[in-house]
Amino acid sequence: MAYNAGMSHYLEVNSVSFSYPDGTRVCENLSFGVDEGEIGCLLGPSGCGKTTVLRLIAGFEKPQHGEIRVREKLLADARESAPPEQRRIGLVFQDYALFPHLTVAKNVAFGLRHLSASDAAEQTREMLSMVRLSSEAKKYPHEISGGQRQRVALARALAPRPDLLLLDEPFSNLDIELREKLGLEVRSLLRQLSTPALLVTHDQHEAFSIADKIGVMNDGKILQWDTAYNLYHRPVTRFVADFVGQGVLMRGTVVGDDRIDTELGLLPHCPGCALQTGESVEVLLRPDDILHDDDSSRQAEVLHKAFRGADILYTLKLPSGSKVLSLVPSHHNHEIGQKIGIKLEIDHVVAFPAA
Repeated sequence: MAYNAGMSHYLEVNSVSFSYPDGTRVCENLSFGVDEGEIGCLLGPSGCGKTTVLRLIAGFEKPQHGEIRVREKLLADARESAPPEQRRIGLVFQDYALFPHLTVAKNVAFGLRHLSASDAAEQTREMLSMVRLSSEAKKYPHEISGGQRQRVALARALAPRPDLLLLDEPFSNLDIELREKLGLEVRSLLRQLSTPALLVTHDQHEAFSIADKIGVMNDGKILQWDTAYNLYHRPVTRFVADFVGQGVLMRGTVVGDDRIDTELGLLPHCPGCALQTGESVEVLLRPDDILHDDDSSRQAEVLHKAFRGADILYTLKLPSGSKVLSLVPSHHNHEIGQKIGIKLEIDHVVAFPAA
């Protein structure tokens, strides 16, 4: 889904372009918006420009074209740029950026120097309670765990009640289980405070669990700004289809009656694909589109299996040599080289012109 630049959003990034002094183009004509109370996310591989976009919003870089607004207030364009300290934007980094010589409480209170001592102390206590660190208030950063340090960083960023929170790969230093748990806690806390936020990550699972809207980035451009559901089931480009989730592209031919003929049978034509009869295409098949069926006459050979607890992800070879993925309940445990019955059950047909 393309971003609708005609709508007014809480955070608006409109046609922003930025290059480094050596001429390296980082982002080009970039547009997206985050609504009030919403959590947005920029998702993409390393080097795609997503962290630079955060720096532009925070005020550490200045766009050469376009404009950035929060609550309709202009923060930056090619002519002027408000200093970072005047933007009322909170920042959370992957390395926590805590002051090692300050206690947990004093780290959280660092951005509250404009308040009276009593008000700052009360707000600090409130934030530490919200992130469940009241008992750690007098400890120093080196005396608490990585997950707790990230909670301190979050509390410090939110204590001044910013207009917007920016999170730059905030959980990348944590193990997977803690990352998922803390991500849900952050989402709950932002909802509780009604603080809009923009997350930057290369981890799609993190993006899916936290964000309301996600922009998949590559080479400084947002290829699709959409919900996680649509990114997975209705990707609009080959890159998005490949980057989000797992899957394979199977060859097919567009035939009459608006259908696509593939090795696994006839498929309904995908809506909006604008393909022509006789055209060679590649159909996106997700692991959940290929079902294991002992009664099926269509057979595939098990090439690889990845046990995932409740499920097994099988890599299967079809008679033509093509490969597909199938996510199967783990009580269907088959050996490498074994042939199993499969059937295609696809709800969202997505096809691209054959490469």
